[in-house]
Amino acid sequence: MYAVIKTGGKQYRVAEGDVIRVETLEANAGETITFDQVLMVGEGESIKVGKPYVDGSSVTAEVTAEGRGDKIRVIKFKRRQGYKRTIGHRQNYTELKITGIAG
Repeated sequence: MYAVIKTGGKQYRVAEGDVIRVETLEANAGETITFDQVLMVGEGESIKVGKPYVDGSSVTAEVTAEGRGDKIRVIKFKRRQGYKRTIGHRQNYTELKITGIAG
């Protein structure tokens, strides 16, 4: 069984036992989170698609860790002007382990 959930402005296809990294959530390690914004639930040939969400379905996940991603270098450059700027960025994330899909 799998589901498509929406969190942090993005959509994720998840199955039970998957470990995913999502945008930072207000939760500590070890806590359980329930996602009610389920866009699609599927199992084999049977698929339920919501309008926009599937009624009565939810996905539960356990927070395993919080952290920051790898550094990304952002470079601004204009040729022949002597202009060059470099900055770095590290995105925060919350790591989740999917424990159940209901619906």
